[in-house]
Amino acid sequence: MSPLQTLQLNANGLRFTAHAAGKGPLVLCLHGFPDSAHTWDALLPELAGAGYRAVAPFTRGYAPTQIPADGDYSVATLALDVLALADALGERQFYIVGHDWGAVMAYAAAAFAPDRILGICTAALPPFRQFLLNTRAAQARRSWYIGFFQLPFLPELALRKNDCALIDKLWRDWSPGWDYSAADIAPVKEILGQHASCKAALGYYRALPPALVGPRAQGDRVRMFARLDVPARVIRGTQDGCIGTDSFAGTQARFTSPCELHTMTAGHFMHREQPREFAGNVLEFLADSSG
Repeated sequence: MSPLQTLQLNANGLRFTAHAAGKGPLVLCLHGFPDSAHTWDALLPELAGAGYRAVAPFTRGYAPTQIPADGDYSVATLALDVLALADALGERQFYIVGHDWGAVMAYAAAAFAPDRILGICTAALPPFRQFLLNTRAAQARRSWYIGFFQLPFLPELALRKNDCALIDKLWRDWSPGWDYSAADIAPVKEILGQHASCKAALGYYRALPPALVGPRAQGDRVRMFARLDVPARVIRGTQDGCIGTDSFAGTQARFTSPCELHTMTAGHFMHREQPREFAGNVLEFLADSSG
């Protein structure tokens, strides 16, 4: 099994820390919320063993990656982060595996530079336009936290209160069948227990309203909501308490390239709950895309 290495990468004006393993075609593995690059600790060796160079960065603002001085967490900037990370690793073309916000970054990078993306495998979130179109009352209730995170100060306090008990609640609600350990969640609590990183993670959500309705972001919206021309595999979980399976309806229509919609019997953190099945899904997709 290939040992994990720690990399320091300068990309898009920030200093990123990343875990890495293996040699071969680049696969960027992007984490979501509330999570960290450690979420891919089981997948990276699997990718390395199959002949890929797997790199999992702590994304913008998540310690130990640098916090941007300008507080920019817009989806467009996140897409540029992904492309710049590949540049820093010396690769023009690459694959992406993305979970939750990592899936958003994968879709965004594919929208901004489809010629550079060999394929994307996303988990727990459909393309953003499809998510908005499919949101009904049940999904709106699941997404209560997005509105809560728009408030000033209070979400930071809530996330860090009582040993980050709210993070435990989100993990339990979103993956109700997963008996995670204290060791699983400890790195996430360590990162989001820091005020600066907590504020950064919430910044992703606070950047959504301007991106969706702000006049300055209209060009980015047009690009983001267009159909994507990259091979894709989108994975959803039947027990996901965060994103309902009905939110993925019509996903394949958002692509001009082949897109497969797969379902796992798991919750939101499917890659943590069922790591071997998830790794098999990813490796199958990568093999099919490279063939």
